[in-house]
Amino acid sequence: MNKFSWYDAKTVDEALRQADTTVSAALTRDPGVATIIKSGGTDVLDFIKEGLVVPARVVNIRNIKDLNGITYDPKKGLRIGANATLSEMEGHADIKANYLAIHQATAAAATPQLRNMATLGGNLAQRTRCWYFRSIDHKCLRKDGDRCFARHGENQYHSIMRNGSCVSVHSSSVATALMAFGARVEIVDKNGEKKEVEMDKFFIEPLQNIRNETILKESELITAVIVPPVKSKVKSIYVKGSTKSSHDWPIADVALVAEISGSKCKNPVVVLGAAAPVPLKSTEAAAALEGMELNEANAKAAAEAAMAQATPLEKNGYKVDLFKAIVKRAVLQIV
Repeated sequence: MNKFSWYDAKTVDEALRQADTTVSAALTRDPGVATIIKSGGTDVLDFIKEGLVVPARVVNIRNIKDLNGITYDPKKGLRIGANATLSEMEGHADIKANYLAIHQATAAAATPQLRNMATLGGNLAQRTRCWYFRSIDHKCLRKDGDRCFARHGENQYHSIMRNGSCVSVHSSSVATALMAFGARVEIVDKNGEKKEVEMDKFFIEPLQNIRNETILKESELITAVIVPPVKSKVKSIYVKGSTKSSHDWPIADVALVAEISGSKCKNPVVVLGAAAPVPLKSTEAAAALEGMELNEANAKAAAEAAMAQATPLEKNGYKVDLFKAIVKRAVLQIV
């Protein structure tokens, strides 16, 4: 690991001021990467150790108290600080009682040790987990290269939808559930101005910007995620498909949020994770469920609709059937 300076920020303004300060690039191989922001550090430190990022300065935001905490109000909804850990989210009684899919998604993420370290802000801002992108020996499209190595390489865990450019998938299972609830990401810039961005606009598809997975700029910071209040009849579920064990990265996951009246479904939202380079709302699956009885036939129809636009690669066609299975399971289990 290369040498770098460390700055322990105590306020958001301080962190953004340090991140925006010009730093000598003498310690970096890439002068464009002078400062990097770290909270839990589970993703950032991997990049530094692998030599993919060689910062001159690391700004630690883990000790900024304003980024901590989870609050819930039945009328205002849920506010989760960017520094809240996945373990804190998993154990929060109001999240489990009112936003079950978010509880299930955090409980299924990584290992208990990593959930104790990983923060919500870092989880949303993490880079793609494509092994070619994370290899210093492969200069892929996301690293100003001229090709996507996974397209004709080892692509068994890669995208089966929206894969016309980079075929990686976003790895945040928490984002899948948050998007299904219509969550918004609160962002502050170096001037102290705040904005809220809907989660399905927070992530960027490769065809829009191959260099970044999110709209975050270097002079911006996630401060919180805000989830709207839910009606009493709203139910939710999150289902994950992985390879060997519960702590593996999802190779397919789905979150379903809907108003349930008897056995009928109203205003459903279906979000697919690990299907595309971004968490993806399936309007087709939602349309197949709207106003329908939640039975075997309609669950199967929704599953088929969810995969109607799938374009699997050479080695990941199995993911189409896996997604169909977990979408169907989510529909049948939500009640």
